[in-house]
Amino acid sequence: MPDTIMSKEPSSDLESAMQMLIKTFHKYSGKEGDKYTLSRGELKELLLEELGTYLGTSKDNEAVEKVMNDLDANNDGEVDFTEFIILMGALTVACNDFFLDKTEDKPGEKKD
Repeated sequence: MPDTIMSKEPSSDLESAMQMLIKTFHKYSGKEGDKYTLSRGELKELLLEELGTYLGTSKDNEAVEKVMNDLDANNDGEVDFTEFIILMGALTVACNDFFLDKTEDKPGEKKD
């Protein structure tokens, strides 16, 4: 995304969310190796620091390896921005489904 677009003040919540995804990815990418990808260590740090509430604060390396292997579509050992967005999309869908399930009426219960 060109710097001129990123420097503009977002005019909607969705634009703010898009900018936050980009900024968060680049906050962690490039600490090790390529500045446009996340290494296993960078991905683990991002997951624990930014998504600990949703994913749990488990420091289970096996779980991080599974996420990394699932995301790394081209098997280069790194997660690029496109692969990162796939993760964020899948997590967002899972959260939406979870909250929809929680808000649906259960048989025999009264709606407030």
